[in-house]
Amino acid sequence: MTSDSRSGDTGSRITYENVSKRYAGNSGAAAVHDVSLEITPGELVVILGPSGCGKTTLLKLTNRLYEPTGGTIRLDGDDITSLSPTRLRRRMGYVIQQTGLFPHLRIADNVAVVPKLLGWDKARIGRRVDELLELVGLPPDEYRRRYPSQLSGGQQQRVGLARALAGEPRTLLMDEPFGALDAITRTRLQDELRRLHRQMGQTMVFVTHDIEEALRLADRIIVMRDGAVVQYDTPLAVVTRPADEFVAQLVGSGNVMRRLELLPIRDVVRPLDGRAPRADEATILASGTGRAALDRLLESSSDRVIVVDADARPIGWVDFATVHGISQPGAGIASMGIDDTIVTDADAIVATGSSR
Repeated sequence: MTSDSRSGDTGSRITYENVSKRYAGNSGAAAVHDVSLEITPGELVVILGPSGCGKTTLLKLTNRLYEPTGGTIRLDGDDITSLSPTRLRRRMGYVIQQTGLFPHLRIADNVAVVPKLLGWDKARIGRRVDELLELVGLPPDEYRRRYPSQLSGGQQQRVGLARALAGEPRTLLMDEPFGALDAITRTRLQDELRRLHRQMGQTMVFVTHDIEEALRLADRIIVMRDGAVVQYDTPLAVVTRPADEFVAQLVGSGNVMRRLELLPIRDVVRPLDGRAPRADEATILASGTGRAALDRLLESSSDRVIVVDADARPIGWVDFATVHGISQPGAGIASMGIDDTIVTDADAIVATGSSR
């Protein structure tokens, strides 16, 4: 699989059917209540919600660290209770906030834990360790023989990610893995995770209470409250079409800049209609966002920004009115009177990297 390809065959399908969890002796509300949803192969799904909403419980039910008191969880169609917990967990990578590295083992040995349990030969383990350390930005020759205490927090988390991927799992579960890191390191690791996800294609389920992190990472977001799923949708839909007032307040749907950050500018490209671009007009890639278009407009002295394809060929334009239009709650292509053929052309250009 190449670095810019992604195959759904490398990720697992996870299905929750009326899943509930109630702790013994707790007469109050269930920690997880009647959750039914499906995560498709190769998706990066973020579970988002306030403390105590059940997001970590749902994650731990997925690899049987907790057992459900009702319902069924299926992995690629198989009821997970038909698998021993050990066998199930070896099919899933698991990353936690504290990394869980063994302090007495060198970095190479930490990464090699699951491959050794799987009975891989020494040469294969060595190749896999070096491949993964390189993949997470830790040159093997420099880091292979170090101990966890000799690494920074961000480096330890990279090792934790490498270890979770070592056994070639089709599913990766992550429980607030970047929560204890500083903002700069956290952003870098978020970018690394998106890159790894695009490259490797595993199904990833990621727990966080950080709204920006969820919007930055997710293909889809599960919003939870009091053990129940309130909304399950794309980041754009969650922000622009929240299911209720709780979701709206949680994700800040009234935040104009947040909406613009999620809205692709290719959806609102206006045709040139003979207005040839001037040399002094600013440009923006069709793959950019409404926020990026606004930044370019504010930086330039022009009344519009020219939208270009990957080869810098003009395909249309946007202006302040366009950006203002898409910033409004519920605004869309139809409400703005934009020609669908322009949108279709822009989508094709973004997908293929060339004009039609």
